[in-house]
Amino acid sequence: MDFLFKNTHNFFIDEATQRYLISLGINLLIFFFFVLVSLLMGKYIPQLLKTIIHRISPRAISKIYDNFFNPLEKALRITTTLILIYLCLNFIQSYTGFYQFLRFFIDLGIILGFTVLLSGVFRQFLRFYGIDLLRKVGLEVDELLLVFETIANVVFGFIASLAFAQSQNVNLVGVIAGLGIGGIAVAFASQKTLEQIVGTIVLYLDRPFVPGEYIRVHLSSQGTLLARVEAIGLRSTKLRTAAKSTLVIVPNSIMADVDIENITRGKKVMVMLYLDFNRNLEVPEQALLEKVIKESTNSLFGIDPGSTKIKLLPLDDLSGVRVRVSFFILGSNENSIDFRKRLLELANESISRKLSNYGMNYTMEEPTLYVDSHVTI
Repeated sequence: MDFLFKNTHNFFIDEATQRYLISLGINLLIFFFFVLVSLLMGKYIPQLLKTIIHRISPRAISKIYDNFFNPLEKALRITTTLILIYLCLNFIQSYTGFYQFLRFFIDLGIILGFTVLLSGVFRQFLRFYGIDLLRKVGLEVDELLLVFETIANVVFGFIASLAFAQSQNVNLVGVIAGLGIGGIAVAFASQKTLEQIVGTIVLYLDRPFVPGEYIRVHLSSQGTLLARVEAIGLRSTKLRTAAKSTLVIVPNSIMADVDIENITRGKKVMVMLYLDFNRNLEVPEQALLEKVIKESTNSLFGIDPGSTKIKLLPLDDLSGVRVRVSFFILGSNENSIDFRKRLLELANESISRKLSNYGMNYTMEEPTLYVDSHVTI
C-alpha cells in the first residue's frame, strides 16, 4: 500500500512538472513570436511615422520633424523596438527569474535610447534654432553653444542614471551620499591616486587628444616632446616618441595641467561651393558678387580669414557662368566642424537673399564639397 502511495505521489509530481514545462514552452513561443513581430515593426515604424507626418501635417511641421529626427532615425528605430519588446515581457512575467534577467537589459537599453534621442534632439535644436536665436538677440555665435551641449549631455546622463536606478529599486542618491561620507576619509589616504583619477576624468571629458593623434607636449622632465598617443589609461597616458619610438608614460594628473599642441587636429577642411548663373555677369556685378560672398564668409566664426577665393568659369552650354567659391573651415574636432557647416548653411541663405535683392539669381550645385587638408608632420 505504501508502495502504491509513493508511486502515485511521484506520478502527480511528474505530471505537474510536465504541465509547467508545457506552459513554459507555450509562453516562450508566444514571447519569441511577438519579439520577432516587434523587431519587424520597430524597423519600419520610424519610416511609417515620417510618411504620416509628411502627409497630414503642414510643411513647417514636416520640416521640423526632418531637421530633428532624420539624423536620429537609427536611435529612434532601436528605442521603438526595445519598447515593443518590453511590452512582450508580460507573457513571461510569472517566470520571475527569466523576467527580471531580461527586464534589466531592456530597461537599460530603453533608458540609453531615450538619452541618445534627447541628446540628439537638443543638439539639432542648437544647430537649427540656437544659432538664429543668438543672432536675433545680437550675440556672437561661437563654440559656447558646444559647451552648452556638453553640459546638457552630462545632465541627461545623470537623469538617465537616476531613472535606471529607480527602475531597479536602487536608491542611487542614498548610495552617492554614503560614498561621499566615506570618501572623505579615503581622500586623505590616497590624495595622489585621486589626483590621477581626476586627471583621467578631465582628459576624457575635455578630449584634448585621443589615441592615434600626434601631439607636442611640454614636460618638465622631458622638455618639448613630439609623440603619438598610444593609449589613455586610468592612471597614465602612453606616448610613443616620434624620433626614438620609445614609450613615455605620463601620469594623467600631469597631462591635464601641461600645455598640449594637437598636431593632428590642425587640419583644415576646404569647402567648395558652385553657383550657376544663367547669364554672363558684368564687371560691376562680379565685383558686387565678390563683395557679398567675402563679407558673408569672412564674418563667420571658424572660417579661416582671408582664405575665400572666387573664380568664374564658363558653363558647358556657354549660356551663363559658374562661380566657384573656395575657403577653409577650422575646427578642433568633428563636432565643431559640423557646427561650422551649419553656420555655412545660414551664410548661403544670407548670400542668396542679398544677391536676390540685386536681381542676381543663381542655382547652387549640390552637394557642397568638403575636402580634408592633411597635416604634414
